[in-house]
Amino acid sequence: MMAFQRILFTGVGGQGTLLASRLLGETMMEEGFPVRVSEVHGMAQRGGVVESTVMLGGLEGPIISNGEADILVSFEPLETLRALPKCHEGTWIISNIIPIQPFTVRLGQSGYPDPGKWIAFIKQLFKNTVAFNAESLARQAGTTRAVNIVLLGALIGCGAIPVSPEHLKRNIKEKIKPKFVDANLKAFELGLAQVTK
Repeated sequence: MMAFQRILFTGVGGQGTLLASRLLGETMMEEGFPVRVSEVHGMAQRGGVVESTVMLGGLEGPIISNGEADILVSFEPLETLRALPKCHEGTWIISNIIPIQPFTVRLGQSGYPDPGKWIAFIKQLFKNTVAFNAESLARQAGTTRAVNIVLLGALIGCGAIPVSPEHLKRNIKEKIKPKFVDANLKAFELGLAQVTK
């Protein structure tokens, strides 16, 4: 039996946050681990904040309280900042560094924090931080819509959870629409290599 692990996925609507958490949860379940996958809150329409959790090791509740997240997978740097209170000193943070500017920023009603400055700050606080341009790797794979799969690859690559990359790739083949499978498999491999290289 593996130790309890609380994994928080966060992003904005349209980034595939829920698909990534579902793929991970289903793969873990098929490998025999007790898993609970839940959408915590959010609005799945494009632009709304979306959070989901994957609870491993028999944890029952879907809520991750402050200081409890063992892994944070964030699809957007501002959402990484917002989720930091959920993390503890040993938390693995896997983060995309490319912003999706909120509507208020695009209208000039508010500013957006400098992602580079904040990522450097996060790396000082959390030694297990992997932050990179997941959008660029997704584009290299053939579709910017595969940022979620790039980040999933990085999560598996960091070794924080006992998931077989081959098993997860098999689930990508089964769960993703056939015309997108090749691009998503390449995205997964690029994310995996980001951490294991």
